Amino acid sequence: MPGPGDRGGVKRKPRDAKGALRRILKYLMQYRAVLLLLIVCTMLSNIGNLLGPNFAGKAIDAASAGPGKVDMPTVTRYALLMLAFYVGGSLLNFTVSIGMMRVGRSVARNMRRDVFEKLMALPVGYFDQHQAGDIISRVSYDIDVVTTSLSADVVHILTSLITVVGSFIMMCTISVPLVLCMVFTIPVSILFTRRMSRKTRPLYAKRSAAYGVMNGFTEEMFSGQKTILAYAHEDQVCERFSEINRSAAEAYRDAGGLGVTMGPTIGLISNTGLAAIGLGGAILYMLGMVSLGQISSFVLYSRKFSCPINEIANIINEIFSALAASERVFQLLDEPNEAADIYGAAVLEDCKGDVEAKDVSFGYLPGRTILHNLNLRAKPGQTIAIVGPTGAGKTTIINLLMRFYDVDSGEIRVDGRESREYTMDSLRRSYAMVLQDTWVFAGTIFDNIAYGKENATLDEVVAAAKAARIHNYIMRLPEGYNTRISEDGGNISKGQKQLLTIARAMLYNTHMLILDEATSNVDTSTERQVQKAMRSLMKGRTCFVIAHRLSTIQNADSILVIDHGDVVEQGTHEELMARKGFYYRLYASQFE
Repeated sequence: MPGPGDRGGVKRKPRDAKGALRRILKYLMQYRAVLLLLIVCTMLSNIGNLLGPNFAGKAIDAASAGPGKVDMPTVTRYALLMLAFYVGGSLLNFTVSIGMMRVGRSVARNMRRDVFEKLMALPVGYFDQHQAGDIISRVSYDIDVVTTSLSADVVHILTSLITVVGSFIMMCTISVPLVLCMVFTIPVSILFTRRMSRKTRPLYAKRSAAYGVMNGFTEEMFSGQKTILAYAHEDQVCERFSEINRSAAEAYRDAGGLGVTMGPTIGLISNTGLAAIGLGGAILYMLGMVSLGQISSFVLYSRKFSCPINEIANIINEIFSALAASERVFQLLDEPNEAADIYGAAVLEDCKGDVEAKDVSFGYLPGRTILHNLNLRAKPGQTIAIVGPTGAGKTTIINLLMRFYDVDSGEIRVDGRESREYTMDSLRRSYAMVLQDTWVFAGTIFDNIAYGKENATLDEVVAAAKAARIHNYIMRLPEGYNTRISEDGGNISKGQKQLLTIARAMLYNTHMLILDEATSNVDTSTERQVQKAMRSLMKGRTCFVIAHRLSTIQNADSILVIDHGDVVEQGTHEELMARKGFYYRLYASQFE
């Protein structure tokens, strides 16, 4: 598996910035009508802003005819026109900003929808290899970076481009010689921007990756807070976080620090051009080639020409940051989905629960086989217990039965057909599961128990809760079955959460049942009661039971003893005890 520093993307230069930009544009094109309207508004706004300096120059010429010769009506008319165009342009700019903010918000919603749907289609292996915090970082932080850039930077770039082109045209109409005084700044600015962009782009990719690692570590530490406190490990965790935080801060500094130098440098280049305009304008004025009003208009246009270039230099950094973030999002979207159903896959209906594994071998990583030539047979209604030391491969068998992973070799057959010949959905719906790692969600007690069965009635939920020996506890709660559970069940105990998941499985009417240490979080007295209820639940169903407490599986029809991925023994409890082999030693060790 990737190391912590590799999760969420390697610290590298963006692989395909143009490809990422094209994919972002696809999201934007869903709102092409709105964008077209905003572009028209932007153009009208810029036309108004570009006419302002022209009116200012004419007003200055009307006011510089000499003492007592000022044409006030003309000055007033041009001043009012200038004010009207500037106010109109500002209103249009405000409209464009609001419109792009809404487009950006819609794009964010669509991207998050696509990412979440993708997460639901990814195989379990993806979540085994990636930190939850890093995935959350892609869904929240990275998409926010992209859409914030869309909301602001697209408008700024479009406005700046129109302003630069329009200003250049207006300057050419005023005086070509003055344009030549400042034209040298354009190639210098372009070359500098291109060189800096090559340096900053990989730094922004590194920054996104660093934030992913920090979020992943934070999520892990918060979920394990009680363990940290129990082992008095706070100082070590704080030190480790300080290291990760420092790395993230350094990545931010490296990207931002280099990026902020672009604006001032471009500004210096532009001001050099302005000085050249001042010198050239004075010479041309003395030669009678330009008027004071024309020089004034030209200076204003030169500022409109240079300021957007300065803004573009700053915006480019934000765009590179957005592209780096978008690549992390698109990397997730490009991950291969869970294996699709084969053509003509059958729907598993009226499942009998006849399960057979033939010569199954499997490993999570290439070249590292965990299960070796596994063979087992579970006839309808039988209970198969799987026991063995930690890491022997017990849970791996469950993962293969549920097709969370596919076998490397061999086959698993259900009701006489290879499991891959069934649709994934119908195969998994044929199993009910109770895992050691309990999961409940923010909602009512009723919702959590009825999770697996649509349109479940209150009577059905109550019957399942009674069978799981949790009904009395629920009735003592303030609102009974309508009591809300906080996120991840923080307001109930682990044992109560496990009983809720057992009740959920009891309500889920399936022909096959998987119990992975299903009573590990309940006390001995409650366990005996739940075991009785579960024996009733297991009647007529094919059951696969993983248990460390071997006293709970003595009534199993067959017990598989797994060690290092091999079935070392198989038989009933009495048969295995009589052999006095591996199972006998495991059983005896629990009573020493």
